[in-house]
Amino acid sequence: MAQRNRTGSAATAPEAAPAAAGAAAGAVPLSARAREEVLHRIVDRRYAQGARLVEREVAEELHMSRVPVREALRALVAEGLLELLPHSGVRVRRLEHADVEHLYEVWEPLAIQASRLAARAVAAGDTEGPAALAGLLRQAEEAAAAGEGAREVAAHTAFHERVVAMARNPLLARTLEQLSWQLRLLFGLRAEPAHMRSQHAEMYRHIAAGDPEAAAACTLLHVRDSRTVALRSLFLFGEGHPGSTES
Repeated sequence: MAQRNRTGSAATAPEAAPAAAGAAAGAVPLSARAREEVLHRIVDRRYAQGARLVEREVAEELHMSRVPVREALRALVAEGLLELLPHSGVRVRRLEHADVEHLYEVWEPLAIQASRLAARAVAAGDTEGPAALAGLLRQAEEAAAAGEGAREVAAHTAFHERVVAMARNPLLARTLEQLSWQLRLLFGLRAEPAHMRSQHAEMYRHIAAGDPEAAAACTLLHVRDSRTVALRSLFLFGEGHPGSTES
């Protein structure tokens, strides 16, 4: 929360000096930092779907002034993760059935192409990418064994993002970046059945073998299974009880 000077107005010097120094060094603007923090709280469900966000309270929680927080909330409204309330303020947007369908319709072909291109990169000599994927699979398995769902989801999300990085296609990466937070939110809300963990391992094997079409085929199966699980988790059981009978 912003400190106050003797006149009661917000003191800007403590933030302005670091901001000026940071700008010269290429630091992340305060509004971007605020956006990232709010996004993390939406994804890990500290800000639940439908929850009203009060600018002043968010600013206090993030230890920022209200200006960058206001800019961050506006940006997230434009991105569709928050929505304006009729009179004032914003709330976390609830994922509707159509939202999930639309997200998978866009993600499916992009994920398939990312796997195909990643496998081609391996065939062309990429050795670092497969090693990174193997490490993320180990992290996911360790998290699953420990019952740490959030850490498992983070590892699987990072797995998909690493596949995109391996594709070495900047346009594909930029396009998928626009979906990244919606996907992270969705992955955090739905169940992560054991057979889907196995599908990640199969994707890894085909990518690491440099087999583009086999990688694309198993990615198609994985994304379509993910869609089915997401719809069942969110709209059959309801939010907060995502697929509790699934293991």
